[in-house]
Amino acid sequence: MSITLRQLEIFIAVAETAQVTKASKKLFVTQSAVSMALAELENQLGGSLFDRHGRSLLLNARGRYLLPLAKDITCQVSNIESIMSERNDTLEGHIDIVASTTLGNYIMPYLIGAFKRVHPKVHVNLLVYNTRQAEDSVAEGLSDVGYVEGILRKNTDIKVRPWFQDELVILCGPTDPLAHNDYFDIDKDFKDKKWIMREKGSGTDATFREKMRDYLDEINVVMEMGHPEAIKRAVESGAGIACLSSLSVCRETEHGWIKSLPIKGLDMKRQLNVIQRKNLEISDELAEFLSFCDVMTMCNENRVCLSSPWKLQSLLARHSAQKKR
Repeated sequence: MSITLRQLEIFIAVAETAQVTKASKKLFVTQSAVSMALAELENQLGGSLFDRHGRSLLLNARGRYLLPLAKDITCQVSNIESIMSERNDTLEGHIDIVASTTLGNYIMPYLIGAFKRVHPKVHVNLLVYNTRQAEDSVAEGLSDVGYVEGILRKNTDIKVRPWFQDELVILCGPTDPLAHNDYFDIDKDFKDKKWIMREKGSGTDATFREKMRDYLDEINVVMEMGHPEAIKRAVESGAGIACLSSLSVCRETEHGWIKSLPIKGLDMKRQLNVIQRKNLEISDELAEFLSFCDVMTMCNENRVCLSSPWKLQSLLARHSAQKKR
């Protein structure tokens, strides 16, 4: 039998009140229900969570370890319920969005999905190109707004505003000798490596070449690929190493399929931007979407909210709660 949310709620209540009696009153359930749920949880986890001192229950080492995890789980579920219930069916319309590859594949689908849950009558169309093509789409009026990660050309018809920062990291396979390192040392690790690169015109390629301009004479490029997913699979298979956005490898690094290494002594952060035509008349639905996406600026440096849609939902729920205050 799996651990239930109710068991975790009861565990938290007992931990906070130190008594079954007080926990039962706090949760409006019987004492026997609290005792039974607690016993089942301890049985499922293979050991006690409390030390019993008379009528008091005090957390032991296992219980102290579980408590913050249990609180985080119940909080995330509460946040998801909150944002899912705050539906607004009055906003209607159509939004055309273009995004460069990394953002279009790893960030925008989560944001659009969350936005659609709140505004189900707004139709959102997303196109994914590289940065140069995304910029052209906005300039030519084919898209209402663009979310891009690359270096932009100077276009007087487009206004640019910063969104949030991303960081490029070096990726290697789990069997690569680099996988034992904590960081990538350019002076020691750059030479004699096989590099898998993004295609020309991509924001990642432009940023990598600009940041690594002093070392490009020594680079050994064995292949170029047009999509981060293809590059990740090639790295995972041991074909070489690559440099991609940390946003694109959250799941792979969490599962140990790929090792992600920050670059020692070199700032690999890059600014992600929102682009629009200067003469664009902003509709109500577009204004709401722009505001909705600004929640990304609240993400912490580790970008933990971007590794799954549920972590992002939790962030959006906190943002919604703050707006109401």
